[in-house]
Amino acid sequence: MSGADRIPDEIAFKAIDPKAYADDSVHDAFRWLRANNPLGRAELEGVAPFRIVTRHADILEISRQNDLFHSGDLASTFTTLEGDRLVREMTGGSPHLVRTLVQMDAPDHPKYRIMTQSWFLPQNIRKLEDRIRQIAREHVDRMAALGGECDFVGEIALYYPLRVIMEILGVPPEDEPRMLKLTQELFGAQDPELSRSGGKENLQGPEAMAALQGVIADFFMYFKAITDDRKANPRGDLASVIANGKLDGEPINDFEAMSYYVIVATAGHDTTSSSTAGAIWGLCANSGEFAKVKADPSLIGGLVDESIRWITPVKHFMRSATADAEVGGHRIEKGEWLWLAYPSGNRDEAVFEDPDAFRVDRSPNKHLAFGYGAHLCLGQHLAKMEMRILFEELLPRLKSLEFAGEPKLSAGSFVSGPKHLPIRYSLT
Repeated sequence: MSGADRIPDEIAFKAIDPKAYADDSVHDAFRWLRANNPLGRAELEGVAPFRIVTRHADILEISRQNDLFHSGDLASTFTTLEGDRLVREMTGGSPHLVRTLVQMDAPDHPKYRIMTQSWFLPQNIRKLEDRIRQIAREHVDRMAALGGECDFVGEIALYYPLRVIMEILGVPPEDEPRMLKLTQELFGAQDPELSRSGGKENLQGPEAMAALQGVIADFFMYFKAITDDRKANPRGDLASVIANGKLDGEPINDFEAMSYYVIVATAGHDTTSSSTAGAIWGLCANSGEFAKVKADPSLIGGLVDESIRWITPVKHFMRSATADAEVGGHRIEKGEWLWLAYPSGNRDEAVFEDPDAFRVDRSPNKHLAFGYGAHLCLGQHLAKMEMRILFEELLPRLKSLEFAGEPKLSAGSFVSGPKHLPIRYSLT
C-alpha cells in the first residue's frame, strides 16, 4: 500500500467528525481531498483503514458497480473497531443491527426492493398528489397562524413529510410524535440534543451502542404490533404490503420486516425534512434567489433539486471491494472499505459551477443526494413531489422571508441537516 495514498490524520478526522457537519467545516476537508487526494486512505486510531471517495465521477463509478462494490459485507455506515465488535457480539457475527435494503446486495436486494417499489413509482405517487397538497396547505396555514415568526424546522419541516409518509405506511396520526422522536434518536445519535444520551457529549462504546440498540428495539416493538394486525387484517397501506411480503414464495421473517418498516418510516421523512428546511435556509441567506423563484414559479423544481444538493442529508454510505479494482486512476484492493462522501461529490468543482453557491436556476443539477445504481433512493420521486407541492402552496403567499436568529445544523456524519431555523416572514 503506497504511503502517498494516506490522508493526513487531521483531514481524515475532519471528514468524519460529526461536529464538522454541524459547523459546515467538513467542506474544507472535502475541498482539500478533491484537490489533493480524492480517493485517499484514512488510517486513524481505533478505526479500520478506509478510503474516502470525494469526487463526483468516482462516487458514480463505484455506485454503478454493485457486484464489485458491496453494501452488506462490512458495516454499511461508518463505525469504529469497538463499535463493529459490539454489533457483531449482539448479532452473532453480522455487522448490521438492522437488515434493510441499504445493507443488502444481490440477489436479496432486488427481491426485497421490488416488494414496495411500485408504491414509489411516479405514476403511482401522482395519485397521492391531491392529499399531499391538502397536507401542504394545512402546514402553510399553520405558518400563517404562527404570526410571522417560527422555527421552521421544529414547527413545519419536521411534521409535513412525517404526515405524508405515515399516511402511506398506515401509522395513525396519534403515533407520529413517537415516530419522530425515534427517528431523531436514530439519525441524531451523534448529536447530544437529539440523541437518547440525555444531553451527554461524545457518548461512545457500550453506552452508545446500548442507546442505539434501545431505539431499534422500540421501533421493532412498535412495528411488531402493526405487523400482527396487518397479517390478520390487511389494508390498502404499505404496512400491509410489508407484513405480508414474500421472498421466493416464503413469508419474510420478522427481523427483515421490522427492518423494512424502520427504513421507510425514518428515511421517508427525515431526509425530506432536512431538504425542505434547507430550501428555506437557502432562500433566507440569498434574497436574490428568493426574488427569482417568487417571480418565476417554474423555478420551483430547480429550488427543490438545489436544496437537496446543497444540504445532502445523507452524508455517506460505505462500500467494500469484492475484488481488486481501479477507480479514477487509483488501485483499490479486494476487501478495502470505502466511504462515499456525497456532500463532497455534490460540491465537486468539476461538475458544479460555483458549487458552494445556492442557485435555484442551477442547470443541469446532477447531484448525488439520492445515490446511484441499484441503491438509488426508492422514495426520491415522492420526496421531490412533497417539496414541490409545499413550495407551490407556500411561495405565492410568502411576501417576505428572513432569518430571525441563528440557524443551526445537527451534528452527524451519517444523516444530518438543519436542526433549528428561526425565520421571520409575512404571508398573505
